[in-house]
Amino acid sequence: MPVKLVSRFPVDDVELSGLHARAFGGDVEQVTPWAERLGRYALTWVGAFNAGRLVGFVQVCWDGGAHAFLLDTAVDPDWQHRGLGTDLVQAAVDDAAAAGCEWLHVDFEAHLEPFYLERCGFRPTAAGLLQLNRTPSG
Repeated sequence: MPVKLVSRFPVDDVELSGLHARAFGGDVEQVTPWAERLGRYALTWVGAFNAGRLVGFVQVCWDGGAHAFLLDTAVDPDWQHRGLGTDLVQAAVDDAAAAGCEWLHVDFEAHLEPFYLERCGFRPTAAGLLQLNRTPSG
């Protein structure tokens, strides 16, 4: 059965939390309030479903204008390396463009550079990162 991509699907917090934990190596018992967060902050989100099971996810947040931000690209480990992540990102790109955004930003770790730059078409940019709520060093 082929995978079906669905934008702004009704989110089940337990299901999405489980996918996120499997994709990123987190605690599968920890449930995040995804539906509330997405409804409040996201321009769009896209799920990949196989036989009704969520096997991939990505979200796009935005500034309400020209800039959008790709977050939480996650593919179930059993579905990785089949092009599903690329399809999810392309669906998010299409949704952001349809909403009138001019720019889509993404941050990623070095090992994901081939995915985002070569497969998804992003270009490298200089950026900064500041960890908030950190413990002061002694």
